[in-house]
Amino acid sequence: MTLNQFDQVFSIMKQSFPESEYREYSKQKELLANSHYRLFTEVNEQNEVIGFLAAWEFEEFRYVENVAVSPAIRGGGIGKKMMNHFMHQSDKPIILEVELPENELKRRRIGFYERLGFHLEDYAYVQPALRVGQDALPLRIMSYPARMTSIEFEAMKKILYKEVYGLSDAHVYALNR
Repeated sequence: MTLNQFDQVFSIMKQSFPESEYREYSKQKELLANSHYRLFTEVNEQNEVIGFLAAWEFEEFRYVENVAVSPAIRGGGIGKKMMNHFMHQSDKPIILEVELPENELKRRRIGFYERLGFHLEDYAYVQPALRVGQDALPLRIMSYPARMTSIEFEAMKKILYKEVYGLSDAHVYALNR
């Protein structure tokens, strides 16, 4: 990935998510060197990034951290196309985080994933802060192709907290209190 392409991805990220849901530029760029992290892009005829899917590959499951399309062309099926492609690349379970269904926009996002076959889990989940000085963020987990058992959920959460968020066991314990 070129620096220009990464900058285009980061620009879409900034336009698509609240600041609490993505890392600072330098921290996001560092992820490109992580062996578990994958960044897939959709480009137009001018080779400009118009959408991206950021994911983590683990032995037990695949985790979609972000999926977004340029605001100017949302609603045209690009996000669905990227998700379907990702979902059919492997037979591992896939999980992702979504905001609590507190308003119509957040419920529509959840509905998008439900139409793809994801299930909204009922387990309590908190995303650790992605930036210094921010609070942890209550979110929900969605899973594909099936619902998770409580044992699967706890194992998945432990992997996310350690590998994606870099938390030690002591930090995980404090977060879950």
